[in-house]
Amino acid sequence: AVDESELLTVPDGWKEPAFTREDNPKGLLEESSFATLFPKYREAYLKECWPLVQKALGEHYVNAALDLIEGSMTVTTTKKTFDPYAIIRARDLIKLLARSVPFEQVFRILQDDVACDIIKIGSLVRKRETFIKRRARLLGPKGSTLKALELLTNCYIMVQGNTVSALGPFSGLKEVRKVVLDTMKNIHPIYNIKTLMIKRELAKDPELRTQSWERFLPKFKRKNLKKRKEPKKKNTKKEYTPFPPPQPESQIDKELASGEYFLKERQKKRKKMEEIKAKQADAIKRRQEERNKAFIPPKEKPVVKTKKASAEKKIDIEAIKEKVKNAKKKKLGALPEEEVKLKMAADEKKKKKK
Repeated sequence: AVDESELLTVPDGWKEPAFTREDNPKGLLEESSFATLFPKYREAYLKECWPLVQKALGEHYVNAALDLIEGSMTVTTTKKTFDPYAIIRARDLIKLLARSVPFEQVFRILQDDVACDIIKIGSLVRKRETFIKRRARLLGPKGSTLKALELLTNCYIMVQGNTVSALGPFSGLKEVRKVVLDTMKNIHPIYNIKTLMIKRELAKDPELRTQSWERFLPKFKRKNLKKRKEPKKKNTKKEYTPFPPPQPESQIDKELASGEYFLKERQKKRKKMEEIKAKQADAIKRRQEERNKAFIPPKEKPVVKTKKASAEKKIDIEAIKEKVKNAKKKKLGALPEEEVKLKMAADEKKKKKK
């Protein structure tokens, strides 16, 4: 009895056997062809390396044609072609050549364990300036970030214009695509590189191969993103109603409601004059109050009575006098009285001798 987990795992160093003529002795029924355009600046390089391209594809019995007038490359199968996947590899080869990948790297696509991935990054960012900055971030200072990514994924990566061309094993291409797309989404590639380095070390341990690696992988949080400030005035949408709003009252409606409509012209004029006079009286009263404010005396602060000093806190005059006497004796540079007298006597003796 064989364990099912052993059947599912690929043994170390195992390689898929190569596809030979014995696997398909009769060849292909139909002729297949693919063509791609190339930019003008690649013309000189393609002219130079085209004999090498024809030789490499000739080993797999695939024809290659270069049309310099139209600016296109075409690959077609022949009657001798036995590998049906050879034309797909030839198509990828001419695509990579058109995207400025050198032939020294391109011819590796014809191997069984090598594939390619062309990632379009031009439409992922709106602003052109932001796109250029993020593309430069993928390259890193002097291409160091791209070199680190190449070493960790075992892939050749070429950043050209609006595309990123990658060439290498399938597992590496998957990681490259993830890093490139994350970089265009404003996630720095150094975070993904750190994760790849940890994964590389964990893969060396045979016990950890069947376990989950999430506990070992770092989890980075965005710290520089601030929450959007909410506006002070929020415009709340009113609920939709099929009925129109009520019509505002006209001046005649208001007069009818108050009874003014039925008054005579003289009465209306008198009422208006009374309202104007009332307003004027209010305005005069307010103005008078403002003027009188200058004549209002300010409030006086209440007098705080000083508490009599208690008998305990009375000043001891005798003690202060003693302190002053002691301080006079201990003046800086001043000698005590006895030394002064001795000096005076010594000076008098010297004068007598003279």
